[in-house]
Amino acid sequence: MSQFLKKSSRTLAAAAIAAATSMIPLSASAQSADSYPDKPIRMIVAYSPGGATDIVGRLIGSKLQDRLGQPIVIDNKPGGGSNIGTAEAARAKPDGYTMLLGTIAQAINPAVYSTIPYQTLEDFDFVTLTMTSPSILVVNKDVPANTVGELIEWAKANPGKLTLASSGAGGSPHMAAELLKLRTGVDYLHVPYKGASPAMNDVLSGVVMGGFKTATAALPQIQAGSVKALAVAAPNRLKNLPDVPTMAEAGIADFNVASWNGIMVPKGTPQAIIDKLAAETAAVLQDPEVIAQFEKRAAEAGGNSPAEFKAFVEKEMATWKEVADAANVRVN
Repeated sequence: MSQFLKKSSRTLAAAAIAAATSMIPLSASAQSADSYPDKPIRMIVAYSPGGATDIVGRLIGSKLQDRLGQPIVIDNKPGGGSNIGTAEAARAKPDGYTMLLGTIAQAINPAVYSTIPYQTLEDFDFVTLTMTSPSILVVNKDVPANTVGELIEWAKANPGKLTLASSGAGGSPHMAAELLKLRTGVDYLHVPYKGASPAMNDVLSGVVMGGFKTATAALPQIQAGSVKALAVAAPNRLKNLPDVPTMAEAGIADFNVASWNGIMVPKGTPQAIIDKLAAETAAVLQDPEVIAQFEKRAAEAGGNSPAEFKAFVEKEMATWKEVADAANVRVN
């Protein structure tokens, strides 16, 4: 055999081995997805039991475990503005058996905390957006304003007297208030609380004048007439509150603030498992019972692709970094 033929033969053999070897990870990944899951899955919720995120996690988890054939165990890890639970999820083995029910906090926290024990884009892969619920600007029923315009006019006529509550410094209600300040030039006093419930309680009692609240949490008080809803921070009005205008209709353009959550997994989780989780979760989010539960809470079901969810988070991170930098919001 000539040297040329020998060389060609060796080249072809090497190429065949390389091709066969390159297929091994794909085959293993596909096989792992076929057998996945074969044990319980932990869903970390970085908030206390009974809150809005916990309720969504348990609703989705109960449906998802029926489809996957394994229990979804909700593991509440509250604290640190959700940073404690998020950091634990980031450190977990990337095998599909630990999920994080991520929220808008994972988009805001990197921009406002001086140090943070995880990096959203570097430490996580993204499965699917599960739910969105817009923020609503509400005020105590005795506040002398029935529209956003009237509130701004009153605040400018009474400098430093407008008080807005939030569930904590750097959270989405605080950032929404800072966005209002940036868009309108209105000054206000930020009153942070340890959670959404005590913040709403003090709006109800008149200790503070108002604040931005997630529609899911504020809807019962609005419908009961306990607080006044001035505007929804969303592109469209809510079916539950058809008489409440959007912020754009109230004269403030480009003002969309929504709380959201979605399934995230530790970086390096096999793509086949991510795709399987995304498909099964999307099916859960089309369940009529889930849709009805969300609609009752003025929330909208998600179900986008992993790539779409990642792009959504990237856009959210850019938006809130811009607001945090412009308003100089920092949490130590």
